[in-house]
Amino acid sequence: MFSFRLLGLAAAVVALAACSPQGFSEVNTLNKTSASGSPFTQQLTAEYKAFSNYLLNTMQDYADSVHFARKGLESAKGENIMPEPVNDWDLEATEITELSDARARLISAFDRGARDIIPGKTAVAQARYDCWIEQDEGSVNDTGKKGNLNCKNEFLAAMQEVEAAIPAAPAAPAAEEVPEPVGMMDAKPEPMDLKEAMYLVFFDWDSSVVGTGGSSVLDAVVKEVAARGVKHVNIVGHTDRSGPNDYNDKLAMRRANAIKKELIARGISADMISVSGRGENELLVQTADNVREPANRRGVITFE
Repeated sequence: MFSFRLLGLAAAVVALAACSPQGFSEVNTLNKTSASGSPFTQQLTAEYKAFSNYLLNTMQDYADSVHFARKGLESAKGENIMPEPVNDWDLEATEITELSDARARLISAFDRGARDIIPGKTAVAQARYDCWIEQDEGSVNDTGKKGNLNCKNEFLAAMQEVEAAIPAAPAAPAAEEVPEPVGMMDAKPEPMDLKEAMYLVFFDWDSSVVGTGGSSVLDAVVKEVAARGVKHVNIVGHTDRSGPNDYNDKLAMRRANAIKKELIARGISADMISVSGRGENELLVQTADNVREPANRRGVITFE
């Protein structure tokens, strides 16, 4: 999902809890927006609008619905929004390879004028690629829950039409023979420092209830504790800037304690867990006062 993503750390897991439909300002704004710009950006806006509403209403995936709604809002301005970078998503190794190849095909088509030559189908291909990558991450973090879309096959079908309509890609130059490296040894990547691992649980506005997405995060936390020999778990509760400071301080502690309660129920000793609250301090997304920002309504879990 910003979809803000704390990725690039092999052991860091970011998962996002679903929220209720009230206050989904980005999705609501996109639904009311008329797209401008080229035929490609207008069609892409419509695709992101449909996808963000599907994620919100069918999958109850708040964070990703906001992320793709924001892409749709940028596209509605006439901006050529790029397809999702593979490294921004939590994927299996086989999925990374397949999606990297797919993205390279799409970028190559852009370079050969696909946005102008066959704009509608090119926009569909980009939207289905983004849907495909979101679904594949869902299969990693949500115990196989992918939804009822078939975005991979729809991407492949759209790309066939796009590539048939645009100039062929230039032939690759013949590969030069490269000598074997001398004096190099196979190296295994060092495991990430346990102190760098971070798990996030997100909350509805004015709520300290751990939702379905948050429960999946806590299941992963329990596995991490068992696998890495964790001695201590730190939980810090946060709020957005809506509401008074003193109320938010208490709400942050309720969120931290709600996570602690769920971890204890999963078998983690209460003696291993410490909780604290930051209220509306240490925002993940900087906002003005009294602004409801879902990214800031979170609990942060780290280890020692």
